[in-house]
Amino acid sequence: MEIVYVYVKKRSEFGKQCNFSDRQAELNIDIPPNPELSTLYVERNPVDTGIQCSASMSEHEANTERFEMESCGVNHVEGGWPKDVNPQELEQTIRFRKKVEKDENYINAVMQLGSIMEHCIKQNNAIDIYEEYFDDEDGVEVTEEAPSAKTINVFRDPQEIKRAATHLSWHPDGNRKLAIAYSCLNFQRAPLGMSHESYIWDLENPNRPEIVLKPPSPLVTLEYNPKDSHVLLGGCYNGQIACWDTRKGSLVAELSTIEFSHRDPVYGTIWLQSKTGTECFSASTDGQVMWWDIRKISEPTEVVIMDISRKEQLENALGAISLEFESTLPTKFMVGTEQGIVVSCNRKAKTSAEKIVCTFSGHHGPIYALQRNPFYPKNFLTVGDWTARIWSEDSRESSIMWTRYHMAYLSDGAWSPVRPAVFFTTKMDGTLDIWDLVFKQCDPALSLKDTGCLIACGSQLGTTTLLEVSSSLSTLQRNEKNIASSIFERETRREKILEARHREMRLKEKGKAEGKDDDQKDEEMALDLDELVAKAEEEFFEVIFAELKKKEAEALKKKAKPKKLSLEIEDGEEVLEDHVGEEEEVGEDAGEEREEDLPT
Repeated sequence: MEIVYVYVKKRSEFGKQCNFSDRQAELNIDIPPNPELSTLYVERNPVDTGIQCSASMSEHEANTERFEMESCGVNHVEGGWPKDVNPQELEQTIRFRKKVEKDENYINAVMQLGSIMEHCIKQNNAIDIYEEYFDDEDGVEVTEEAPSAKTINVFRDPQEIKRAATHLSWHPDGNRKLAIAYSCLNFQRAPLGMSHESYIWDLENPNRPEIVLKPPSPLVTLEYNPKDSHVLLGGCYNGQIACWDTRKGSLVAELSTIEFSHRDPVYGTIWLQSKTGTECFSASTDGQVMWWDIRKISEPTEVVIMDISRKEQLENALGAISLEFESTLPTKFMVGTEQGIVVSCNRKAKTSAEKIVCTFSGHHGPIYALQRNPFYPKNFLTVGDWTARIWSEDSRESSIMWTRYHMAYLSDGAWSPVRPAVFFTTKMDGTLDIWDLVFKQCDPALSLKDTGCLIACGSQLGTTTLLEVSSSLSTLQRNEKNIASSIFERETRREKILEARHREMRLKEKGKAEGKDDDQKDEEMALDLDELVAKAEEEFFEVIFAELKKKEAEALKKKAKPKKLSLEIEDGEEVLEDHVGEEEEVGEDAGEEREEDLPT
């Protein structure tokens, strides 16, 4: 704070007024040199003289006027009642009020005070002393200036062995500082002697970090507490959760125990909107999402397994790699997985299986970034594989908008905090793409190679670049909110129409397939019926033929038996018929018979 002291002096004490004018120079005195005086002095050679180059400073002390403060209390008691009225008796007070209200002096006093009060009320209504005059003013439409960005500062890893800047977090109060987590994510390829330190940088001093954070394992993620800017939350490579208080120094203030921590590196940590401001949750590729309270961070307060089959089996869980939590939706949170699936969860569900509400599938690889639109929370951005996609919670089968497939893999993305139609993506080739959906949707509005209105980009080499974008990308455009809302709603309607059309086509194909199956079944049944009839006939005739053969065999057996003699008397003559196992031979002459004479 600048201290200013004003010297006050009366005009009469100044003296005679000075009048200045221009005139020629005059020589008042001239003293010639006197060599005799040199005998009085001794010449010193050489001569050493000290010179102070810095500006002369003076120290002053000032005592400000002290204000003496005194605490006192006031006891308010009901008074003003006449002696003959008991304030505790309701009937007496009502009777006295009615008596006073009928008095003319009371009416005149109320009328006089009422006019003064009415004037004050009208004056307050006419002028709002707390009014923000430029708060609701629409943003100026900037169309002449082309989208651009310039480099402000570059923060380099001060260690000799360079590490990747894996996560950035802005200071919640004014974005004056930047917390950067450094680590090597190449599995079992970390060089020997690699430092575990991460840093907090002052934007005005890129030469050396302001605070050094010393974790037990390299930090993968680092987040400022939005309620307390002195507290930071970090996720370590070994799965532990660490907490720092910058007022206590560089060492870890709270650390989770290793047996209750994650089994894989912690890729996401987010502070929750709570009364205490001490609750947070984390996610890891081990398939677990854990809730923590930094006041007792030794073990998690709750664990959810990302098993979309709802069987709560850790071996079937999806690896979590990104998190999203919106304070306006305190019961909902979203998880981006290694398998390219976004899992929407409800924290207030009774069981862990019920906490998984729905899923959104659309990426072919890990989802490295997941963030809701700050102006329209039902729309969210995902970045993974070679595309960035915009989703709506009303359309679960497909995203409503997406970028084209890039040649390089996408590594991160985020929405603009000041413009609802602007978002940023980064690629593995070192390119930062700035997308403006109002300007154009097929291509980025600006692409920067190797390089709020300030953007911080971390690189694989540990270099963090601070960029300042042009006003056309950081100033809210006229009617941009309405335009962005209409774009999202239009794409959501289009996606719903396409989903309904695809559903109808699938039903038709299913119906055709079922019809074909029915016809095939009828044909098969008809073929089977003919075969059954033929088979039945065949079996029937087989039975008939078997019976006939059986009867023939029985008849042959009967014919093979001994001869039987029978006598027949015809017209008084005895005739002997010879029944043998051979057929009778009948000659051409019907009268010929074999007859034998029998003894009488």
